[in-house]
Amino acid sequence: MLRFCGRLIFQATNPEKTPRMIRVLYRLLSGARPAELWGALIARCRRDKSRLLLWGLLVLGLMFAFSLPDPLFSSYYSPVLYDRNGELLGAMTAFDGQWRFPMKSPLNEKFAAALVEAEDRRFASHAGVDFRSIARALVQNLGERRIVSGGSTITMQTIRLARPGRRRGFFEKAVEAVLAMRLELSCSKERILSLYAANAPFGANVVGVEAASWRWFGRSSADLSWAEAATLAVLPNGPGLIHPGRNRELLRKKRDALLERLWKNGVIDRETFSLAAAEELPGEPRPLPGLAPHLLARVVAESGGVTAFNSANRDHPLYASGYSLVSTIDRELQERAKTILDRWALRFAERGIMNGACVILDTESGETLAYVGNVSGPSSPDVDIVSSPRSSGSLLKPFLYAAMLDSGDTLPSSLVSDIPTRVGSYSPENSSRNYLGIVPADAALARSLNVPAVRSLRLFGVDRFAALLRALGLTTLFRRGDDYGLPLILGGAEVTLWEITGLYAGLARSSGEKVRAFFPPFFSGEFAGLASGGAGSAAASAGLAGAARISPGAAWLTLEALTFVTRPGEEAAWQEYAGSRRIAWKTGTSFGSRDAWAVGTRPDRTVGVWIGNASGEGNAELVSISTSAPVLFELFSALDSSGQGGRDWFPRPEEALVRVEVCAYSGFPAGPDCGRVKTAPAPAGAPVPKSCPYCRTVTLNETGSARVALGPETSEKTETAKWFVLPPAEEWYYRRWNLDYKPLPPLSGGESAGISSIALFNPEENGAVYVPRELDGREGRIVFQAAARDRNGKIYWHLDETYLGMTGVFHEMEARPPPGRHVLTLVDEAGNTLRRNFEVLGDAD
Repeated sequence: MLRFCGRLIFQATNPEKTPRMIRVLYRLLSGARPAELWGALIARCRRDKSRLLLWGLLVLGLMFAFSLPDPLFSSYYSPVLYDRNGELLGAMTAFDGQWRFPMKSPLNEKFAAALVEAEDRRFASHAGVDFRSIARALVQNLGERRIVSGGSTITMQTIRLARPGRRRGFFEKAVEAVLAMRLELSCSKERILSLYAANAPFGANVVGVEAASWRWFGRSSADLSWAEAATLAVLPNGPGLIHPGRNRELLRKKRDALLERLWKNGVIDRETFSLAAAEELPGEPRPLPGLAPHLLARVVAESGGVTAFNSANRDHPLYASGYSLVSTIDRELQERAKTILDRWALRFAERGIMNGACVILDTESGETLAYVGNVSGPSSPDVDIVSSPRSSGSLLKPFLYAAMLDSGDTLPSSLVSDIPTRVGSYSPENSSRNYLGIVPADAALARSLNVPAVRSLRLFGVDRFAALLRALGLTTLFRRGDDYGLPLILGGAEVTLWEITGLYAGLARSSGEKVRAFFPPFFSGEFAGLASGGAGSAAASAGLAGAARISPGAAWLTLEALTFVTRPGEEAAWQEYAGSRRIAWKTGTSFGSRDAWAVGTRPDRTVGVWIGNASGEGNAELVSISTSAPVLFELFSALDSSGQGGRDWFPRPEEALVRVEVCAYSGFPAGPDCGRVKTAPAPAGAPVPKSCPYCRTVTLNETGSARVALGPETSEKTETAKWFVLPPAEEWYYRRWNLDYKPLPPLSGGESAGISSIALFNPEENGAVYVPRELDGREGRIVFQAAARDRNGKIYWHLDETYLGMTGVFHEMEARPPPGRHVLTLVDEAGNTLRRNFEVLGDAD
């Protein structure tokens, strides 16, 4: 401070015309030791006695002006989390183990009045030091021959709190008096009261009236009664009085005496005094609300764990509001979500399923309204599931569907194959273990069929899809697409409940602009960039905002398809009830039954649910439709009952959709061989898919009972017909579920060009297959699967010119080929032949 005063004098004066005394003063203040400095200064002043008083007053004035530290309090604060309406959600102790909340303004008037009456009755009139109180204290202390009264004002006590660890004495008292007068010049009386109330001790490890209100009375300081305000007002000078089971009567006497003075001074009336005096004293410290502990812990962790106020972090966003964080959470909704999840968790625990989490977002803004990181159970309750990467299950299928709509690879009604499929050693299966043969793309999505999804991903490209997901905001895809392979669409990658729920909300915000990626925020305004998602970066979110990847038309069509997902239990008949609302939703169960997901969205809210074990332990009963799905729909019901419902459904983006003429059977754009056509929606601007590959124009005999192979010698009457013809493999399974399917009539003679009669499910052409050896060391076996268009036809099997055998109806053949390249040949009764080249990998490969 002395050096600063010297520099200030020197810089404010022209060095060439500065009096010699000031130049000496500056040189001394800039680097000399204190004893040396003052010795030289006094010596100089003795030679120039006329200016001694002037310069002395100047130096003292500057010292007084700059005497207060900045900031006044360098305290550790408790991270405190509030909901969007200022309701307390939770808090943590500060770095020093104290409960110290930043003061909420304005200070409670009851507490302010009680505090002034208890500590400093002339607080409003003095300038920081009450000389009448000091004189009274001096007389009392001399009379008692011990210190019984200090005479300190609230302002002086505030200074004392800001200078902890100082040895008490007359000199320190004088310093406090000077600094108190300086503080009075800088701050209003209300501000000084707030500083004192925020930093005074209130018993145990509680500092500040806000923390004390919650710890001793379970409510905010704004809601204190007169009795509670008076109790807290007497504590700073005797914080030990609040000890449960001790000093109770002394505390009551002090409180009641203060209340009586407030009554006699006209601050409260007699009835208020009587009622306040009848109130009980506080007991054990009360637990603070713990409605969002995982969110609070995440905020502290992602902000660098800042828990101390000092010069290095004073500009940190957490201190913009004194470490009081007002989030976008809705306390009422948070409580409902937590109650619902905890209740379901009790039922799931009976089956060995111990954990759960949920997130509720505002679909339009993306703001987080509820964040339940885990249930309050005995197993790993501190693990924040919302931000933990877990296997995605089938949750990514809607984004592949939307991307393929935009790329022109499919239309909602286009058929996709659902047959046994093997790609190398990977063989996906539907959860039902059945195959439909062929199914419309939107129905495949609604039924969450795995095989069509894998075949679609292979067509679209794994790398291309992984790049799309990253552009949409998934930060957990840190490997190359090829490393994930085709299992990417079935849970081969990890996602967080936080990001995937935000992704569904982004898909739902289909308007005039393309769907943009975003990180769901749980703060708004000045805190919007704080801990705002997986990457924790508002800049990253802004950078992705321009990454237009899914059009409004594709997004809307995807949401339409997701409304037809079968709901669980009583919700299955939702369309029968007039009050039911449409929800686009999707489930996902990871491999090994380790994760059960359900995410749903509608125009007003988006809800994400995860059920499972935080340890990663699998459970056969962990199936989404019976675990996470019921929780999801109860959460949506809670939204409706709380009056948080909005418009019923997303408006159809007419400018983002076009009508396409398609084949009524296949759903592909109609070709010249299609007999019936209809129109179907498609995203505007998307490439037109290839025309229908399944319809054929065939030649039939006069009765239509057989096909005719036209040739020079054909003499019978014939007619042509447009026929929906599926490939043999798809047809074999499709006919089992669709009795109205009309297979091609048999061929009366010759071969039917362009229409195959045999299909081989595995292996693929030029595919590579690894076959592990048997336990006894023999070559491993492969089971080949085929289908014939003639359901009663026979197939003859050959491997490398070696006859394997004949099959009928169910065409499966076992073989043990050694490592190397092979040729599998199938021949039917009509002589139709199918050859397939493949390779068996050895152990070295």
